[in-house]
Amino acid sequence: MKILTLNVGSSSLKSALFEMPEKLTLATGAVERLNSHQPLLKYITHGQSVSKPCSATDHVQAMMLLLERLTHSTHGVITHIDQIDAVGHRVVHGGELSDSALVDGKVLAAIGRASSLAPLHNPPALRVLEAATHALRAKPHVAVFDTSFHSSMPPQAFLYAIPYRLYEEHQVRAYGFHGTSHRYVASRAARMLGKEPDEPNLITLHLDNGGCSAAAVRGGQSVDTSMGLTPLAGLVMGTRCGDVDPALFHFLTEQLGMTPEEIYEMLNHQSGLTGLSGISNDVREILDAEAKGNERARIALDVFAYRVRKYIGAYWAVLGRLDAVVFTAAIGENSPDLRARCCLDMEGLGIELDIERNRDALGVEAVVSTDASPVRVLVIPTNEELQIATETYEIVQKEQQ
Repeated sequence: MKILTLNVGSSSLKSALFEMPEKLTLATGAVERLNSHQPLLKYITHGQSVSKPCSATDHVQAMMLLLERLTHSTHGVITHIDQIDAVGHRVVHGGELSDSALVDGKVLAAIGRASSLAPLHNPPALRVLEAATHALRAKPHVAVFDTSFHSSMPPQAFLYAIPYRLYEEHQVRAYGFHGTSHRYVASRAARMLGKEPDEPNLITLHLDNGGCSAAAVRGGQSVDTSMGLTPLAGLVMGTRCGDVDPALFHFLTEQLGMTPEEIYEMLNHQSGLTGLSGISNDVREILDAEAKGNERARIALDVFAYRVRKYIGAYWAVLGRLDAVVFTAAIGENSPDLRARCCLDMEGLGIELDIERNRDALGVEAVVSTDASPVRVLVIPTNEELQIATETYEIVQKEQQ
């Protein structure tokens, strides 16, 4: 079964075509920088990579361009898009939907209602989903929600201590995000540990230049996560603030005359590593600046790592027993320096990093803790596209039985 995955970001669209259940990658593609004047097409197939400027100005045009590449006379891997058997769509916020689902009117409506909670992701995902169902109208489409992995959280983890009616009437609660990534690396971690998926207790850390989140995973299920009602809460991120005192809104309104919209924009796009360092949301650039003596760069990285350590400690307490800490995504997979800072002085929790193993682990699966460490520290490259394809395949197979 050939399954196409479409992964909508705020300014990008990633795609991949898989042969399932063999989990064979036939082609991958992406259109990046959609919000700029120089969008970029990337495409890999037959072991060859293409990267060039393109004319796509929005997510739907990007999708059509990626579909066209699949049937390209030189780089294509299929002769017609009708050879695609199903499509899996990554959607950030599922709202009240707790599981990935075959797309129908109810699912589309739920995605639309949740758009106010993920305004940068859900609206373009909905447009791509509608365009894809039109282009491939005879094929099943599955929505795979970032929030679904965290639907197993108990009430004490997802409820806010605010009037209960807000939860009853408006579903105001913590949902969590990056679930596709957390689910994938949790499964891989169990295999690396030689355990069944429902055995280990894990803390998974999705650390990316864009968004960052932590999850406490007990026996393959998420029991807590750092993001909340929206992707703004929790860890320090590239441009997002993470946890702040909610009274900050009142202070900025009363003292500086900022509007709610201006505050929301600041906390989402001008804060985090960018706001603290004054340099960039790219950890590599901040590390370079720190090496040259930039004090704000050092402070930004210290705050970032300190917040990660706080969540590791908190989730160790939630789980009661910890088998491994898992680093994934761009920073987690490729920054030994940040991994080391995040594990600093944590021997008391059983976390002992091996300096050489950590230094050498760049974008590959690896154990980077010492042999004597009671808690393993793992690096696992995430593969959201494969996880989307896997969940899509399972749902389509179930429907066809």
